[in-house]
Amino acid sequence: YGAAVNRFRVVVEDFQTTSQTPEALHRLVEAYLSLGLVDEAQSAAAILGHNYQSSEWYRASFALLKSKGYSPKVSGTGWLSKVYRQVVKGEWL
Repeated sequence: YGAAVNRFRVVVEDFQTTSQTPEALHRLVEAYLSLGLVDEAQSAAAILGHNYQSSEWYRASFALLKSKGYSPKVSGTGWLSKVYRQVVKGEWL
């Protein structure tokens, strides 16, 4: 899962405008949950929900988190929370 996370991270960070970004965020949710990294999974889902709320990828991520008793939210200081602050909130880091 670690290698997959690194590949999907490249898509999210370097190719934010591609049509593959929603799927990459969803795959990050899956991979992070598989690795037990709940905060990161929730952050990826929150970014996905903010930018692609009507997408099938968000619905799948939301359902996956909900099935585990979690919900999308941004927390922590990881790379996804930095992406969230830049893309969603418009903050310069």
